[in-house]
Amino acid sequence: MFHGYRGTAERDLCGGVNRCFALERNVLIVDQRTAGKSEGRVITFGVKESRDCLSWIDFAIKTFGSDVKIILTGISMGAATVIMAAGTKLPENVIGVLADCGYTSAREMIKKTIKELNLPSNILYPFVKLGGLIFGGFNVDKATPIESIKKCSVPVLFVHGEADGFVPCEMSKQNFDNCPTRKLLHTVAGADHGLSFPVDPEGYLDKLYGFF
Repeated sequence: MFHGYRGTAERDLCGGVNRCFALERNVLIVDQRTAGKSEGRVITFGVKESRDCLSWIDFAIKTFGSDVKIILTGISMGAATVIMAAGTKLPENVIGVLADCGYTSAREMIKKTIKELNLPSNILYPFVKLGGLIFGGFNVDKATPIESIKKCSVPVLFVHGEADGFVPCEMSKQNFDNCPTRKLLHTVAGADHGLSFPVDPEGYLDKLYGFF
């Protein structure tokens, strides 16, 4: 289970842990790079984090056994992380993905944030991209969730709050439309960013249990 931008596993994923325990499942929560007890100085919006996710999959298989079944779960940027990981060749142990309020691309999110600051996004975005190349060694345009999901080979459950004021619900709908595998989109009326489970826990658990 992977947390969002500038979050930590223990702080952001407590609801997700309760969700897993309610379904009598085990959970491994991950501090993404730069967060909590993990190393790193630069957040890459899922580009390098998705590679870290693949390492965590290997860790889980080695730690819990070759027959372990894994559902990759992420919220916000964590959803982008697991979607981008799912666009690669995964071990058979990975049986699905739960992507909660994920975005289509970091580019669109960054430009949206710049506009909300009443600044010119088309002028400033190239400087943000350049900063990523210089200080983080990554191209924010090179890998995106909406392109990665087209190469996904496992089932995906998309969840999004309809009142999300940070990542528009439409972004999960676009990711859903581009997913070629078995899929389900569950939206929650009145739920803001990352709050679909607290707003409707019974509906969330019902969709999650039924899908997987």
